[in-house]
Amino acid sequence: MPIRVLPHEVAARIAAGEVVERPASAVKELVENALDAGATSVRVEVQAGGLGGVRVVDNGCGIPAADVASLFQRHATSKLTAAEDLQSIETLGFRGEALYSLAAVAEVSVLTRTPDSDAATYVEAANGRILRQEPRGGPVGTTVSVENLFDQVPARKKFLRSPRSELSRVNGVMTNYALSYPGVRFTLVADGRTAFTSPGGGGLREAASAVYGREAAQAFLEVDAPAANDIGVAGLVSPPESTRANRSGITLFVNRRPVQHRSLTYAVTEAHRGILPADRFPVAVLLLDVPPQDVDVNVHPTKAEVRFRREGDVFSALQKAVRETVIAVAPVPEIVSGTVGAPTAFGRLTTAPREPEASPWAPEAPPQAQFGLPSMPEADAPSTVTLMPDAGSDAPPPPRQEHAPVSMMQALPALRVLGQTQETYIVAEGPDGLYLIDQHAAHECVVYERLRSAAVRAAPEVQGLLEPAAVALSPAHEETVHDHPDLLAQYGWLLEPFGDRTCLLRGVPAVLATRDPAKAFLDMLEAAAAAAEFSTWEDRISATVACHGSVRAGQTLNREEMVELVRLLERTQQPHTCPHGRPTMLHLSANNLEREFGRR
Repeated sequence: MPIRVLPHEVAARIAAGEVVERPASAVKELVENALDAGATSVRVEVQAGGLGGVRVVDNGCGIPAADVASLFQRHATSKLTAAEDLQSIETLGFRGEALYSLAAVAEVSVLTRTPDSDAATYVEAANGRILRQEPRGGPVGTTVSVENLFDQVPARKKFLRSPRSELSRVNGVMTNYALSYPGVRFTLVADGRTAFTSPGGGGLREAASAVYGREAAQAFLEVDAPAANDIGVAGLVSPPESTRANRSGITLFVNRRPVQHRSLTYAVTEAHRGILPADRFPVAVLLLDVPPQDVDVNVHPTKAEVRFRREGDVFSALQKAVRETVIAVAPVPEIVSGTVGAPTAFGRLTTAPREPEASPWAPEAPPQAQFGLPSMPEADAPSTVTLMPDAGSDAPPPPRQEHAPVSMMQALPALRVLGQTQETYIVAEGPDGLYLIDQHAAHECVVYERLRSAAVRAAPEVQGLLEPAAVALSPAHEETVHDHPDLLAQYGWLLEPFGDRTCLLRGVPAVLATRDPAKAFLDMLEAAAAAAEFSTWEDRISATVACHGSVRAGQTLNREEMVELVRLLERTQQPHTCPHGRPTMLHLSANNLEREFGRR
């Protein structure tokens, strides 16, 4: 077949299909234009879910009469002037395709007036062409009406859903922008009835009340983290007891733009690892503030996808901010009749698998030598209280401080260590029942924070080797060592090149005290490479060293060692879970004990 240039009308409809997929797409584009125009009030009216018509009214700055004739030309926009502007986009719209695309697949009319104009300008367009333009009376702002959407594109129209389904999608667009712009009043009117309204002029929690209901919004936890690497994170997240069966409740915004990003969604779920059951997910409204030059929003015509120049930094900032917020209120998982956490019957509680006995990581020093932290200054310990070994004391726990680092005492009453079971769990008693503490997970939590603190101070605790160990590296290991030499040194691995694909190991992290440093180093590289649950190599290396430098399941501890471990766990900032997300303890309340024994 001969090659032909498509007629303008056909090409316009093909291009429009990428921008306007359904009525909700039209609403999204028009609402974004209203927000870019500085509107403080946006009203959307739809008939039959948008299939029968869409009307968007805003009180923004309007469009000058001289520019109205350019409205329906492709790539006509006031938001970009040069290619360099694409490197730092600060508006929602910028492609100049919204009205052009709408006019290609529908009949569109615009009534607009600027504050300095005596009259408004009215224009009609269809099939990509202006049909009428004239002055009319009208308020400051812009009103856009869209009718007969996809009437000339039956292939697209037949794939639209029912009016109710399409209205649900329109409502989703409105609630998204109500959350990202809480200072703007949004109203959705469907078939003459108000379907949604946001207060406008309020904060995010007030906007969330309009979307999720007052009771749910009041229960949300506020995320407000200081900016890290010029990346700010703020928003709301549901408390651990309020969850959903899927990720649909996670709503993300980048520079106020609603986005879909698998990595960021994973960061939110990763922040709840060890706090929520594996099949439950939070509700979250999270707004990320990222330097515009570090975000590429010109990925797809719908502008719903973005790319980051420093995706690892964005992931870490989001994950850390959410986790610190949630961990502050996360309860110790309680054992009740049913399941652990949402909660397992005490008699059905299973033990964690024992760690391998033969390992080059196994410490030569006795456990109590590992528990003592002589090189860790008191300033690094966030705890302001000490767990009391005498359970006879009736001193109440201190009041919870909302913005202070969370200590064990804020999550637990005073505990009295009773002993060890299965050479894996420390059994302790509190005023409200029993606590089972996983000795490996608890010590891993302690060692992890010790390593991270030393790394921040650039003062790693290193055990020098009397005789350096030669380590033969595979190509993958060599790449890791080459890419992260400073990071490895930061966590206690002292290396120097020694010929082709070989290095000399002159020091290891002091927590290891290993008998076979070369094998321990290679095992660490393997384990870190496989730790896909961590987003950065720093997290992988520190978590791997902490895991292998901790006491093992199946290792007998004396009473002094168990008491010391509980005291050290008290000092950590996140005592509830180990770096890999496993809980450090479970709680069996006195009420459940009495119920299991038939005493109540």
